[in-house]
Amino acid sequence: MRRDKVRRVLIYRLGSLGDMLVALPALHLAARAFPNAERRMLTNFPVNAKAPAAAAVLDHTGLVDGYFRYETGTRSPKDLLRLAWTILRWRPQVLVYLGSSRGVKAALRDERFFRLCGIRRIVGVPLTEGMQRNFYGRPTGGRDGAMGDGHLEPEAARLARNIGELGGIGEFDDPARLEDPASWDLHLTAEERAAADRAIGEVDLGSEAITACVGTKVQSKDWGRDNWRALLAAMARELPGRPLLLVGAPEESEASEFAAEGWRANGGGAVVNLCGVLKPRESAAAIARTSLFVGHDSGPMHLAAAVGTPCVAIFAARNIPRQWFPFGQQHRVVYHRVECWGCGLETCIEQQKKCLMSITVDEVMEKVREVLGTGC
Repeated sequence: MRRDKVRRVLIYRLGSLGDMLVALPALHLAARAFPNAERRMLTNFPVNAKAPAAAAVLDHTGLVDGYFRYETGTRSPKDLLRLAWTILRWRPQVLVYLGSSRGVKAALRDERFFRLCGIRRIVGVPLTEGMQRNFYGRPTGGRDGAMGDGHLEPEAARLARNIGELGGIGEFDDPARLEDPASWDLHLTAEERAAADRAIGEVDLGSEAITACVGTKVQSKDWGRDNWRALLAAMARELPGRPLLLVGAPEESEASEFAAEGWRANGGGAVVNLCGVLKPRESAAAIARTSLFVGHDSGPMHLAAAVGTPCVAIFAARNIPRQWFPFGQQHRVVYHRVECWGCGLETCIEQQKKCLMSITVDEVMEKVREVLGTGC
């Protein structure tokens, strides 16, 4: 069937804020490939009633027209059959698979499930090691020897590579147009920008404001309140008078205020604490008004990258290098590749987060100078 004749496309993508943001280029690719189709996403239940993981990013983008949701990791035959019946009744003609790497066996189970749902054409299921891994080189599959030259690719590039067959003529090397800002466009609305402006209030951000996101829900990613306070103090001394926006979840507000005392006490400008005040897309509109984002590996970091704000990002080595780095040449990352890199731990006790806690304020400041071109 010709692509322009396809009427119903199911997209499979689970996760939260950052997971949806790195999938934006692949979602834009799917939209170009099936321009006349209704595109619905099979995703996990919302993390809370007000902020669905997918809709918090994808509302108003035109990339997804609706959602099917289920409980991640469920093994209930009754629930799975109910889900399969729901999808079967909708009669999708194509599946675009944007799942994370969980092993070839898990991918095979997923493929069997979607076949059970009556979907005849399936694109992107990672049924080889080559499709599971993040690497540069031809997607040849096979074992470790076929993994290319060892350089690791961003997750956004792996997703795009796996559905590369949907690309246009001459787009084999970059089917999702990863370098094109349009592939990351959130299509922020006037209402979302206005909400950000109201929250910022009377503070004049000018062209030199900075955004910081110092909180995290994951212990192994947490650089620590004292480090953040020291960093913001150093930044204020070198960049006096600049306004500072604090973004993050409601529970991160107190840690953000603690860190911001370093900013206030050392000549920094006005501080606006937006933690828990704005929805994710509204936060993106606020971040877009600043000249620099500084923070952990986090959803807000990916929001900043999507709206084109240069990032200085502090990464633990729990994931492989580059996999979740902000996409784009304008960003800078501090990542210490210790011997236990790629551990995947959410809580690090034995090694006491040495990959992260060995990062110094001076290292981060050097990256800030590089991005801003201050030469201080």
